[in-house]
Amino acid sequence: MRHIESEEQCRNDALASDAKMALCGLQAQARARANRAFWWWLALASAWLLSMALVQPQEAERRTRIKDVASIEGIRDNQLVGYGLVVGLKGTGDSSQTVFPAQTLVSALQRMGITVPTTGSQSASNMQVKNMAAVFVVATLPPFTRPGYKLDITVSSAGDARSLEGGILLMTPLYGVDGQVYSEAQGALVLGGYTATGGGNAKQVNHPTTARIPGGALVERTVPFDLADMHTLSIVLNDADFHTAEGMAAAIDRALGAARAHAVDSRRVEVPLEPKEDPASLLDKVEQVEIDVYPRARVVVNERTGTVVIGGEVRLQPVSILHGGLSVNVISRVEVSQPNALSGGTTQVVQQTTVQAQDKPVNEIVLKEGATVEDLVQQLQRTGAGARDVISILQAMKEAGALEADLVVL
Repeated sequence: MRHIESEEQCRNDALASDAKMALCGLQAQARARANRAFWWWLALASAWLLSMALVQPQEAERRTRIKDVASIEGIRDNQLVGYGLVVGLKGTGDSSQTVFPAQTLVSALQRMGITVPTTGSQSASNMQVKNMAAVFVVATLPPFTRPGYKLDITVSSAGDARSLEGGILLMTPLYGVDGQVYSEAQGALVLGGYTATGGGNAKQVNHPTTARIPGGALVERTVPFDLADMHTLSIVLNDADFHTAEGMAAAIDRALGAARAHAVDSRRVEVPLEPKEDPASLLDKVEQVEIDVYPRARVVVNERTGTVVIGGEVRLQPVSILHGGLSVNVISRVEVSQPNALSGGTTQVVQQTTVQAQDKPVNEIVLKEGATVEDLVQQLQRTGAGARDVISILQAMKEAGALEADLVVL
């Protein structure tokens, strides 16, 4: 390739002609344009690399609000439970074999001034009440509720009632863990299913012995808790993690503009309140702070239903899996041995047992470096492994150290 001379060399050449000078000028312009293009592309590439360096960590992080991954110590729901009666059923209530509904009915009638004989044909033990069912009522009392607040309740049959369809719950007190009455429940039941019988046939849809009453309970007593009595705000993480707790304390300090929060352990972060500081205002600021969360890698399996849930944070190490099965069937067949005529023998019943064994071919799964959960699932589907096989393989991988996750068995 011909060497391109610089413009200065061209001018210093004593023998340079006008044509050569023009050529040198064009070459200098081309070289300048090439240099500008080179530096422009270099600046563009640097800006792109810088943007990727800034964007990639943000995409890898999982940011969420504190209120979505933690709770405030002392501010919590409370469980309520009660026992009552559902009346107005169409012959689908508790049978006479369930004695406590009749006893409850007698007590309720006595409180209303009606006396039920204890002996004779009209006694409580001889009552045949099929339109009534004994039920348990449960509800959740949110924090800071006041008297008159309405709660949704769930009603479930406690006896052998076939259906609660069309029933009405009589006034039922709901108790807290301290034995105090915090709410009263009453109202018409709403079912998500039904049952129908006739002529020896039956049809059932969903679960007819459990119902709900939206707004069916009224709060009568509040749980004593006053924010003004708080001197330290304790934030409790739903999942314990030291890294998340330290990051949450640092994020709270940045939001408040002072070093006030500190991580007590892997689950709790404390923020002391300043004198005359409004706890509600501090809670509002803290709950809106966004933090980076680092959830633990988990694999959850349910052996009863064959369900396997694998989280996206699960990592796999190189491993080779050989999985097969041995099927053994024992078949018993009863045969009758009949003696010949006039032989004097007796008829004998002889049991014949046959054992059949079949060893299924071994399926091989190889996971190399960098294999993902999706690769594992595809390999298991390729081999035709069932849910029980997958659970056994995951347990074996955990023992072998190839599954970097917590294995939770329900």
